[in-house]
Amino acid sequence: MPLEATLLIIDNSEYMRNGDYTPSRLDAQADAVNTIFQAKIDSNPENTAGVLTMAGKGPEVLVTHSKDLGQILQALHATQDKIAGVADIPTAINVATLALKHRQNKNLRQRIILFLGSPLEGQGADEKAMVRLAKKLKKNNVAVDVITFGDGIEEGERSILRTFVKETSSNDNSHYLAVPPGPHLLSDVVLSSSILAGDRGIPEEAMGEAASGSAAGAANDFAFGVDPSLDPELALALRMSMEEEQARQAAVAQAQTSATPAAAPAATVPAESPDDEEEAMLKQALAMSEGHDVEMSEHGGNEDELSEEEQIARAIEMSMKQEQEQEKK
Repeated sequence: MPLEATLLIIDNSEYMRNGDYTPSRLDAQADAVNTIFQAKIDSNPENTAGVLTMAGKGPEVLVTHSKDLGQILQALHATQDKIAGVADIPTAINVATLALKHRQNKNLRQRIILFLGSPLEGQGADEKAMVRLAKKLKKNNVAVDVITFGDGIEEGERSILRTFVKETSSNDNSHYLAVPPGPHLLSDVVLSSSILAGDRGIPEEAMGEAASGSAAGAANDFAFGVDPSLDPELALALRMSMEEEQARQAAVAQAQTSATPAAAPAATVPAESPDDEEEAMLKQALAMSEGHDVEMSEHGGNEDELSEEEQIARAIEMSMKQEQEQEKK
């Protein structure tokens, strides 16, 4: 399980009053923060977590490096009276980085989890400034997870955040998760995502679509219909089986493409064998000797049922009869 010190940056801007998440964005965010804190502490007793707001008069650290759930809940409750202004992402991240730098246990890896439910403002909307900040975080070995929710963030702004996470990531230690409004709970989607996969002992490759860091749908949208949190071994086995089958199909397709197609042989009428020619001549002789085209035997049987010797004898007999009749005339 990861050994980490985590700073959770929460959005307390005016957009948190919106009710597109039940009962409000702020309450849905508080529930998700509580879920993340419990997952982090349960995964390793040495882990710590803190809470930081990024709107209002400015970023404010409410809790630093705590293992006490009560302190986190108290800080989240106090945030109800701190809804104001707009989110200042760069300043909040710099403050969180400074707080992580002063962690007591230096063996704890540093992680920032940023919640954002409002449009980007100021330097946060400047992609170049965000890339510079990302490179600084990567240099200081600080991983960053970004969780966007609500409909106030435009696609262009999401692209800036994706680029920010990509530039921060080192060995895929940073993630981006977008959670659109819907019947699902924000905390459930976060719990089933790759952000908490390591803390729950679930391989990220078994998390399906929710682990990819792309926009998440409902929390029940799992690959192959299997919840990896309930049966990670089955989910991983199904995914590996699918990948092996895809690799096999790709290899077959490549082999067919690389092989030089042979020229199709011209359509030819199969030549008749000597036996077939002889049989055809015998049948024609029988028909001529009998004076009609119906190929029936003397006893009313099918001519095809006669053996080759019988057909030859029959032809000779009929020919002799025909000659005798001509001599009589």
